[in-house]
Amino acid sequence: MAQINKPDEYFNTVLYTGNGSTQSITGVGFQPDLVWWKSRGAAQDHQWYDVIRGVTKAIESNKTTAEYTQSNGLTSFNSDGFTVGDGTAGNASGDTFASWNWKAGGTASSNTDGSITSNVSANTTSGFSIVSYTGTGANATVGHGLGVAPKVVIIKSLSATYEWRSYFSPIGAGKYMVLNENYSEATASNFMNNTAPTSSVFSLGSGTTPNGSGTTYIAYCFADVQGFSKFGSYTGNGSADGTFVYTGFKPAFVIIKQTNFGNSWRMYDNKRSTFNVVTKELYPNTSDAEATTDKMDFVSNGFKFRTSATNANESGSPYIYMAFAENPLVGTNNIPATAR
Repeated sequence: MAQINKPDEYFNTVLYTGNGSTQSITGVGFQPDLVWWKSRGAAQDHQWYDVIRGVTKAIESNKTTAEYTQSNGLTSFNSDGFTVGDGTAGNASGDTFASWNWKAGGTASSNTDGSITSNVSANTTSGFSIVSYTGTGANATVGHGLGVAPKVVIIKSLSATYEWRSYFSPIGAGKYMVLNENYSEATASNFMNNTAPTSSVFSLGSGTTPNGSGTTYIAYCFADVQGFSKFGSYTGNGSADGTFVYTGFKPAFVIIKQTNFGNSWRMYDNKRSTFNVVTKELYPNTSDAEATTDKMDFVSNGFKFRTSATNANESGSPYIYMAFAENPLVGTNNIPATAR
């Protein structure tokens, strides 16, 4: 994969205020293939919409709920954003919202690289693909379309109320994290069949969460791309002069999770917190409104913690992270990454 010089052509955060009716949200800069939104001011569910499942088809990262039709949710993907109906989870009058938007590969195509035929919308430039498949109940493989091995695979059942089990390369294929819960890492050989993803497929064990017979699933696959995305781990130092995590770019969006203790996932972006210290946090596994707490600085080449809090920087504790770029540290777009 080549380096990306303009990250906002593939990922962008857009903030908006609800009007209680229908409105077109613009400023994304591209037609998104995955839209994830959350109310900032109210206890509303996270909602995810993607190009494979189609408009009005919602899943919620803070619940095990199966896919459902939200007729007044996201009603269209547009060239510079999306249209949202009058649903309170995405457009309550006067409420503020954050949306996180990714560009995949548009309309899906059939992929036969794995033992299970999948439908895939893949962007090999940005290292992101959306994959749908139907489980078999037996060990299997699924094509992801990226051409390189993904570092993160987030899987949700669409037709059953199973949890959001997720593969993160730093903890290995014999373990998993659960996006809709605050759980620590768990061990299960029947999740990814103890097999790391390859450049063409990810593996499934016989467990019902990733591979129940006849159950339909959606998977979101992410690979490292220089100047755009980084997925890794760090160890807390327990100091207010906290751990520094090198990404090679100034972040636009960061998600962190402690892996050895039951703390919530936490997410930060450069639109809700426009200068350091980054203080505005939301939680993928809860419906809670946005909270304010000093957490980290976004710097030109990564992020640095400004807290000793257990949920972000406990001494000796392991954490995983997902990071997407605002500006690469070095690039050819004549926009260098600078301090905030």
